[in-house]
Amino acid sequence: MEQPIEGLMKTTMEKIREMIDVNTVIGDPVETSDGSIIIPISKVCFAFVSGGGDVIGNREDTSKSFAGGSGAGVSVNPIGFLAINQGQLRTIPASFNNPLDRVIDMIPRLIEKIEKRKCKDEA
Repeated sequence: MEQPIEGLMKTTMEKIREMIDVNTVIGDPVETSDGSIIIPISKVCFAFVSGGGDVIGNREDTSKSFAGGSGAGVSVNPIGFLAINQGQLRTIPASFNNPLDRVIDMIPRLIEKIEKRKCKDEA
């Protein structure tokens, strides 16, 4: 026999599944006019709590009834974007939290420029 709390938890989890799908984390690709493809990336967090118990009625009524509740919270935070342009993949953060983030974002472009300059010097 299913306990009342099981039905409560099952209903709550079904509602959470309806709210969140894979497209919430990895968004749908968007193609720009220059042929670049941009894919949004988000961080999704959710919390779930459920509880309940049998409640004894007044002293004259010795039957038990169930009382319970559940709740959930969801937060979606944009992390950044994946950008694909002319076969090159690049990450674009949604925000820079500190100067180190900017430096890390610039490293792939710096390496690319050094490689191009090296190829020109060898030619």
